[in-house]
Amino acid sequence: MGSDAGRPDERPVHVVEVRAFSLARTPVTRRQYEPFLQRGGAASPPWWRDPSFCDPEQPVVGVTWYDATAYAAWLATIARGAWRLPTEAEWERAARGGLESAPTSGGDELPPPEVPEGPIAGPWRVGSGAPNGFGLLDMGTIVHEWCLDWYRRDYYAVSPECDPRGPDEGERRASRGGSWRHRVRWSPPAARSSLPPAFRYADYGFRVLREES
Repeated sequence: MGSDAGRPDERPVHVVEVRAFSLARTPVTRRQYEPFLQRGGAASPPWWRDPSFCDPEQPVVGVTWYDATAYAAWLATIARGAWRLPTEAEWERAARGGLESAPTSGGDELPPPEVPEGPIAGPWRVGSGAPNGFGLLDMGTIVHEWCLDWYRRDYYAVSPECDPRGPDEGERRASRGGSWRHRVRWSPPAARSSLPPAFRYADYGFRVLREES
């Protein structure tokens, strides 16, 4: 986990073991999020009715960390299993697709159709690119994805080897992945980001994890 070629908060590179889990193939879409809104699970995100964000297969954006965790809790009431957000370690494990230290989730280079070029007004539809080695799509592209952990830039120096869950407290929640709004619209598997959990941004979404017994 981590990278010697990235920012200081991606160091030191260290070995981590995580228990088996299943991760959603794509970020949660508007189509998947809408029933949760209809049942009063959260307030509509600020961009919910914006024409640039209305495609049902776009990732839902503008959700807080609290909204994302509430969605996972709601999902547990209608689908079998224990659902939650992935930890940073679980997300990075999934994003690597079975590759130990490749700079992208697809290997040495990102597949050419993975990220659209030129100006765009909103996130593109999920599942438009190629799957990684685990069959997961959009890992590191389209939107930043909330993680379960609190964020601390020097956490890797004290992180436990087995199932790290981040610091016990903090001011910002960890996130991973790229952004449709950035000039470079993808991020390496080890790249870290963070945001206060109550913030809403047009390039913040999430995907869900199901724990395996």
